[in-house]
Amino acid sequence: MFVNSVSVEVVGGAYQIAANYLMQTGQIPIGLDIYQPLLDSIVEDYRAGQKNKLRLANRAIARFEKLTWNLSDEVA
Repeated sequence: MFVNSVSVEVVGGAYQIAANYLMQTGQIPIGLDIYQPLLDSIVEDYRAGQKNKLRLANRAIARFEKLTWNLSDEVA
């Protein structure tokens, strides 16, 4: 199934992988319905041509962690 030319199965699966990892490591709250920046990152890569769920999830996790590390450096 496609919504706005994005595969729900691929993007949804990648989001589940990434969100589960980030929840399990305490980086986003458990039970959060949707963390929009994470989903946006996955959709951006999907539209750029990446269709592999695991790669999409890993890139989104890396972006998220890089952003949070940079923010924590600014605070410290």
